Amino acid sequence: MGLFNRQPRNGPVIAPNAAAANGHGNRAHREPYTMMTRPSFGQWVRATWLDIVTMAVMGAIGLGVYWAKPAPTRSFAVTFADGEVVYPEFAYPMRKEIIPIWLAALLASIIPIFLILVMQVRIRSFWDANNAIIGLLYSLVTAAVFQVFVKWLIGGLRPHFLTVCQPDVSLASNAPGIAGEGYNAKGFTEIYYTREICTGDQKQINDSLESMPSGHTTAAFAGFVYLSLYLNAKLKVFSNYHPAMWKLVAIWAPILGACLIGGALTIDEFHNWYDVLAGATIGTVMAFSAYRMTYASVWDWRWNHIPLSRVTPLPYGGAPELAGATFTRRVGWGVSGAGFPFTGEHGFAGDHLHNGHHNGHHDAVPVGSGANGGGVFTRKPVGPSGVRGAGDNMVRGGEIYGLGAEKYVV
Repeated sequence: MGLFNRQPRNGPVIAPNAAAANGHGNRAHREPYTMMTRPSFGQWVRATWLDIVTMAVMGAIGLGVYWAKPAPTRSFAVTFADGEVVYPEFAYPMRKEIIPIWLAALLASIIPIFLILVMQVRIRSFWDANNAIIGLLYSLVTAAVFQVFVKWLIGGLRPHFLTVCQPDVSLASNAPGIAGEGYNAKGFTEIYYTREICTGDQKQINDSLESMPSGHTTAAFAGFVYLSLYLNAKLKVFSNYHPAMWKLVAIWAPILGACLIGGALTIDEFHNWYDVLAGATIGTVMAFSAYRMTYASVWDWRWNHIPLSRVTPLPYGGAPELAGATFTRRVGWGVSGAGFPFTGEHGFAGDHLHNGHHNGHHDAVPVGSGANGGGVFTRKPVGPSGVRGAGDNMVRGGEIYGLGAEKYVV
């Protein structure tokens, strides 16, 4: 059986070719897909083609804007009358990038995709892998296009701008038709000029005028924040049990990687600190947006591991498809058990926190039952002679459950 064909342990078994065996293959090919089985290539294309086209169009737009010349005519100071550089923070030497932009984008995509596929060793769900990778591409593409528009229309000076510009103020001119017409030798004490006084390489000058936001940092945070959200959901780090410390390390390691990529740009003086901050903000926002589009929640531990279908709304409060699509198996996650919020016996556990309705009475659910096999906690009666006090009654879902010396969940 293929890697993506395995059914979740607590899910129904659905035969992918059952409809075809009954003579309804063509109709089944056109019907909405189920999240429990791998689709045919045609079904996948019909579900995904618009995303593919959109990403191609966005990529083309992004490249066009990336290669365009900076839009604004930006003024900058060079030196005072005595020759002192006005803004030394824009006069750093031009150094070789520690991490090139192509490598930052590659790391932000290849590492998350690799780890998503590693997760499938246990999850074994085509649609989980599909949603995770498609969501990652949502994040990376939208963040990239967003930041190139800001670079093009706003931009700013890189720390090595004056080194690249190699200004010669004797070239300044305010003659009609000059790019910086009316803005040379202007401002207080007439120390501000525009780019026509630059004598350096035009391509490098264009690049040095588009510092904000940092494209490296945008890509790194768009990819690695998304990966962190995915790992948190699949490992159930912030969930309903006490996880091992390595899981905390696992979800913060991608954030460390993103911070190191962004921080390296301040070492090689390719970006100012505020360029890095702007890129981190854009990448993080796009990562959160993309994850929520493809999964049922970002932070709600009961739902954030469940990939969403394009054709069927998720039945919040019910037992959805791929409800067991987690990597961890602790406290019943990934299988039917006490840690899992969906059970065939009790329905949605969030609606019946202390239910015992299957027996016709209102017994509390013991802690450690089911997959955990642990013990339960008891409490002593409150009040004289074991009489329950008013504080011993708890309201759950509109019904009152007397606890007394009965077993209860803490």
